[in-house]
Amino acid sequence: DMGLIESIRIEDRRVSVEMVLTTGWCPFASRLLEMVEEEVGNLSGVDEVDVEVVWDPTWTPERMSEGAREKLRLPLEKLAPLREARLRGESP
Repeated sequence: DMGLIESIRIEDRRVSVEMVLTTGWCPFASRLLEMVEEEVGNLSGVDEVDVEVVWDPTWTPERMSEGAREKLRLPLEKLAPLREARLRGESP
């Protein structure tokens, strides 16, 4: 969970979702909006979906779940030796 969903409102058969993007330059923004609209729209009892990007509050890494943070952590102890070998001109 990247912490992108700010709020969800359900009124009758209409669902409104507010999303926060990680950056205004997010190359996946349009696809994310489409995916949310599609997934929510496929739920039983939903006739209309409105997805809106909000800029307040600002997204920060603290919004991420612990599981998402773990998935995005680089295994530096494994990467460091490869980097050092490359800097020495060696092929890993």
